[in-house]
Amino acid sequence: MRLIRKCLRDGRYTLKENCPVCGGETRVAHPPRFSPQDRMVRYRVIAKRGREC
Repeated sequence: MRLIRKCLRDGRYTLKENCPVCGGETRVAHPPRFSPQDRMVRYRVIAKRGREC
């Protein structure tokens, strides 16, 4: 299953690893799944913010 991706440079959507227009890096456009039983969410938030909570 391939997920739609979004270019970080120009915001275009594609299915490829790199943007076919500008050649920029793409990331998956969908957020990760949420689970109330997720024990690692605190660590992901810390890593995303780059500091301690």
